[in-house]
Amino acid sequence: MADRGYLVAEAGTGTGKTLAYLVPAVLSGRRVIVSTATKTLQEQIWGKDIPLLREQCGLEFSAAYLKGRSNYYCIERGEAFARAPTFAARDEAALWPRIEAWARETETGDRSEIDLPDQFHTWRDLSATTENCLGRECPHHEACFVTRARALAAQADVLLVNHHLFFADLAMRTSRAGVEILPEHDVVVFDEAHAIEDVATEYFGLQVSSFRVDELSRDALRAVSDRPDLGTMMKEATGELRKAGERFFQAVADGLRAPAAAPPWARASRPSTPRPRGGRYAQGDRGSQDEAVKAALTEDVLEPAGREYHRLDGALATLRDLLADAENPPLQQIARRAGELRVELAAVTAMKEPSRVYFGEVRGRGVFLRAAPIDVAEELQERLYRRTDTVVFTSATLAAQGRFDYFRRQVGLAPEFDVAEARFAGPFDFTRQAALVSPATLPEPNAPGFVDAAAEVIRELTSITGGRAFVLCTSNRNMLAFHKACRGLPYRILLQGERPKSRLLEDFKAEPSVLFATASFWEGVDVPGEALSLVVIDRLPFAPPGDPVIAARLRALEEAGRDGFSELQVPAAALALRQGFGRLVRTREDRGLVAVLDRRLVTKGYGRAFLATLPKTPLLKTVDEARRWWERGA
Repeated sequence: MADRGYLVAEAGTGTGKTLAYLVPAVLSGRRVIVSTATKTLQEQIWGKDIPLLREQCGLEFSAAYLKGRSNYYCIERGEAFARAPTFAARDEAALWPRIEAWARETETGDRSEIDLPDQFHTWRDLSATTENCLGRECPHHEACFVTRARALAAQADVLLVNHHLFFADLAMRTSRAGVEILPEHDVVVFDEAHAIEDVATEYFGLQVSSFRVDELSRDALRAVSDRPDLGTMMKEATGELRKAGERFFQAVADGLRAPAAAPPWARASRPSTPRPRGGRYAQGDRGSQDEAVKAALTEDVLEPAGREYHRLDGALATLRDLLADAENPPLQQIARRAGELRVELAAVTAMKEPSRVYFGEVRGRGVFLRAAPIDVAEELQERLYRRTDTVVFTSATLAAQGRFDYFRRQVGLAPEFDVAEARFAGPFDFTRQAALVSPATLPEPNAPGFVDAAAEVIRELTSITGGRAFVLCTSNRNMLAFHKACRGLPYRILLQGERPKSRLLEDFKAEPSVLFATASFWEGVDVPGEALSLVVIDRLPFAPPGDPVIAARLRALEEAGRDGFSELQVPAAALALRQGFGRLVRTREDRGLVAVLDRRLVTKGYGRAFLATLPKTPLLKTVDEARRWWERGA
């Protein structure tokens, strides 16, 4: 920070890396933004580390904690909603009296104060997005919770945000709009920096969704609730917009679900050893198609939706023109949003920019069309590195095979950049505290009989540790299959999605349990002590090559004469595996087993890259070896 330079630092769990950057940040006299990937770490820094610096270290500084605006209650939208409450789901109505009482008393407007369910859909009508915020035109601008939070942030020496907010700000301030969310700052510290490539990819692109069309329709109707002269016309315009949106996005969703939307090696019947264009692309399901539909936008997908597209385009133009001459700010904003949505929809469906990958997703009730940069390295160089002279990247998982080459390449820290590097192993003795189990006799993960054979290994391993296990799966399909196959285990059985994550963890710690989960439990989950003594990982977490973004990046590497398998797929999967491995040992007293039920770890040549990325532990190839290691004790 004093030298105004860049640092990439890997520091294992328990190293104290948060204090290692917070103390210099406070002493630097410069304005520092700390950005984290997970709310868990944000809350830890805000509730534990910052008070520690003030109360125990005697450091005097101002700090603020800023979230994305969708986390805050909007007074204007809340009042509009209260005049005619309409709930996204019937059971959500029961929470409304509690929300009204809280809204009258809250000092921050932060939804986390009220402990709403994660999937409380009505919150979309009670918070403001960048699109529907009236800004200074709002009658509640001075009292606005977002305005007040940003005012505190502007005065802070240390500002705590998350990656999504940071990159939303970076994308907006470096676009033609030039809008800023965060205050000017001198230093950026990315904690959990392994996640920034994915978040940057999301915010440096375009997204049009069925939700945006629905919200525009609802907001337009609310905006004329006190204008009977516009009510009838608006009802007709939004009715047509809603119907056109439903038909267009349904047509696109049907196209995305069609087998032809995915390359041959990414379809449900895909072979176990896909080799497109002679490559060695590994099969994997992290984020697989059974959890959501995700496929490239192509002419085959969009052409059948052409008629519905023109109808939707016309409905957006009609809404914009209807309010083009409006004088009051809410109506002007609706007209602007309709125009912007029309332009973005045209850009995504035109698919004209070769530097972007165009794809669609169907998740739950939503359909999303996206245009994402194939490579965020140049974007980061242009938008961030040329503007900020001091950046720290840190995480427990940045080095693949002991080197930072992969991470630096993905985030644009070119070899010619002057970047300091450091690795700190942390205080844990993995050779004593953990052992890695990978039974070489199991079938490969795509082979018939894999689930039954692997479930038998899970039963044997949990009998060794008395339950107290996470079974972390790379797909929803495997999670449900293993959960079904292991129903007879003599321990409490927990399944991700059955109840909120925090409640699952409470139940897991309360008595010996086996929790079946997917991606959201691979990182940011902390269960120290004997409650977690076994982590089972179903397969090496290769991202599926049929994922449109991954496929585009693999093609770009191939076209440059490079090996996408060894340069992209293997290091990415190895670091993801290390994240899952990291759930086991959280203190110096923890001890247990990590089992990877994928024989390729020990039978394939590329398995060495995974082993070189994981902490050094005994490698056990049978359940009997695991039992003997466990019984020997620490």
